[in-house]
Amino acid sequence: MIVRTEEMKDYEGIFDINVQAFNHRDDEARLVERIRQSNKFIPELSLVGELDDEIVGHALFSEAAVKNENNEETVIVLAPIAVKPALQKQGIGKALIEEGIKRCRALGYDFILLIGHPSYYSKLGFKPARNYGLELTQFEVPDDVFMVYELGENKLGQIKGELVYPEAFFAD
Repeated sequence: MIVRTEEMKDYEGIFDINVQAFNHRDDEARLVERIRQSNKFIPELSLVGELDDEIVGHALFSEAAVKNENNEETVIVLAPIAVKPALQKQGIGKALIEEGIKRCRALGYDFILLIGHPSYYSKLGFKPARNYGLELTQFEVPDDVFMVYELGENKLGQIKGELVYPEAFFAD
């Protein structure tokens, strides 16, 4: 499998993968479209997994903010990530996330945050975010599914505040 940056020719395949992966709902596919059109989109952080010239997975890392009363820090959020249902549990998602982590680190970001299954994401190095003074109130989620990955060395705990997802995450 090849992991690469998405291209315009991939948009339809990315849409289809997201619909398939999320029980034939198009919410996440539409989310990808909204993020692409926003100022929080970073083209080199929209990744596809390609197998035999077919898109089999997609991961989108984009900017968000952690805010507190004193400042605002730009962070990365991972959402959505989708793998063709017949090919799940074969390492495609892991490969997409690992490449995304490398690229986010190279671009100088300190954190990746997400809402996801703790049993899966903890294997990739994500930790419960609230344990480090990070909060999320835009979505009501249990503590264990709001997770953070530290890209910069010894950065966890240095920034505290609320993760604020950008407008693109909310349908019109």
